[in-house]
Amino acid sequence: MKKIIFLFSLFCSLIVFSQNEQLAQNYFDKGEFEKALISYQELIVAQPFNGYYFQRIVDCYQQLKQYEASEKFILERYNKFKQAALLVELGYNYQLQKDENKSKKYYEQALDKIKKNPTEVYGVAAVFERKVLIEYALQAYQIAIELDPKLNFNFQMALLYGQKGETDKMIEKFLEESYTNPQNLFAIQNQFSRFMTENADVNFNNALRKALLLRTQQSQDVFWNHYLSWYFVQQKEIGKAFIQEKAIYKRNPESLSNIVNLAQLAIEEEEKETANEILTFVLENTQDRELQIQAHYFLIEMKINKAQNNEFIAIETELNSLLKQFGISPYSLKLQILKAHFDTFQMKNPEQGKSILKTALELPLDEYQKADAKMELADIFLFEEKFNQASLYYSQIEEDLKNDVIGHEASLKSAKTSYFKADFVWALKQFKELKSVPSQLIANDAMEYFLLINDNTVADSTQTALKQFARGDYLLYQNKSQEALSLFQDILKNFKGQEIESVTLLRLGKTYENLGDYTSALSQYQTIIDKHQDGIYVDEALYFSAEIYNKQLKDFEKAKPLYEQLVFHHEDSIYFVEARRKFRELRGDKGL
Repeated sequence: MKKIIFLFSLFCSLIVFSQNEQLAQNYFDKGEFEKALISYQELIVAQPFNGYYFQRIVDCYQQLKQYEASEKFILERYNKFKQAALLVELGYNYQLQKDENKSKKYYEQALDKIKKNPTEVYGVAAVFERKVLIEYALQAYQIAIELDPKLNFNFQMALLYGQKGETDKMIEKFLEESYTNPQNLFAIQNQFSRFMTENADVNFNNALRKALLLRTQQSQDVFWNHYLSWYFVQQKEIGKAFIQEKAIYKRNPESLSNIVNLAQLAIEEEEKETANEILTFVLENTQDRELQIQAHYFLIEMKINKAQNNEFIAIETELNSLLKQFGISPYSLKLQILKAHFDTFQMKNPEQGKSILKTALELPLDEYQKADAKMELADIFLFEEKFNQASLYYSQIEEDLKNDVIGHEASLKSAKTSYFKADFVWALKQFKELKSVPSQLIANDAMEYFLLINDNTVADSTQTALKQFARGDYLLYQNKSQEALSLFQDILKNFKGQEIESVTLLRLGKTYENLGDYTSALSQYQTIIDKHQDGIYVDEALYFSAEIYNKQLKDFEKAKPLYEQLVFHHEDSIYFVEARRKFRELRGDKGL
């Protein structure tokens, strides 16, 4: 019984202690430093060795400008524990009082402690960094390394050089650390990416490129080719990354997986010629059936995406030939799904598409392969306007792969099914839930449809225009572009000046663009820019116009001001980072 009472009492005291700690922190966060000081003084009595409580008490004294009390408190601790880091605290206390001589004296004493015992660097440098005394922190690390060369502070020093703006030294230290400790490579590349994108400093990008090129030339280690390939990928220079990957493969012809991934990236970036070159290289250099299937899949998918009606028969023949070559098995599932999609959406033969998928679902597939096949089957039912059957299959995928990106994709398609059949209440609920999923692409898509339904319901409670618009979107889904164009044009005529106008212009622009009618597409986008500059679609109109001029028409002088307008007036746009990069390229910032 006594033991139970003791344990209960201990448990209660721990809860009270935790609450007191939270209270002290709350006072500190709110700037109530007198109350926070009293609370932390009570806490440190119970835990005299607690460094965090000590630091908070010092911070409170200094915030209250009670520098003498702060010095006395630090000295008491220093006399007890003789920690060199406390000398930095004393120096900083004098720095706050603008007494440079005394602050420097204590900082030098802390550095002297490292000269006597290099392991003191860990505490001393950490406090220098916390106080943003960058030069002293660097000195601390340099002294320790000179005395004990086995110590390694490349990562810490690189970060400090970055804070100082000495990016050349930062690059050197990070690259040295990357090679010495490859386990830190990912963290270092994250740091580089931040400078390359967030700061977007062209001088930094050029310096990193030159440093990597130099190492690639001086060393035969493919580590640097991998690094340079990574750099070119960040810069979206896929062709140059491919040169590095080819060099790696020639020295170490074990795997082509990185090269296949590069091809996929080239497709995403719409660099079709580069993608073709990469995939052709893969097919010339592998006997691996999975890689062959993957390469053929990407090549024929690109053909389908840009094919005219008179090319469909040749593509169908090629797909049949590939399925005959590789057989009907789980390995060729992606080709089977592509054939089913082509038969349905291009050849307008959904029965053939469903037959292919039902045969595929009888194969020994894993859960993700089953989900892929069911997803395409649901897409075909949706194509046929069999909304309930489509929803059933999407729901099965959601249930089988909860909290997985494929499950979320199925949820999105289910929400679009509700939208297509004008069940806006249910669709709105589904899109609202999907706005918070981890996948940014799905969340952005859900947000777009949520705003579309919500805004046009508020503007028109009968949802007449929205119903017609959803029908137009459904016609686009069915690949009936001309019919969709007619419907969107009718909406513009019948609902001129209403909420639905700007998004209808955007849909018309995108549809014309997909059909290769760039003049008409630009006209729709320009109307948004001119007449709906305060609307939510103006950033898209700017970006899509700039992309047409940049990629399709090669009129870079017209593309540049459009990117510029987006960069300087729409910083919250999802296209901001890409627009900034492309604007700087066109402006000539990017060194080659």
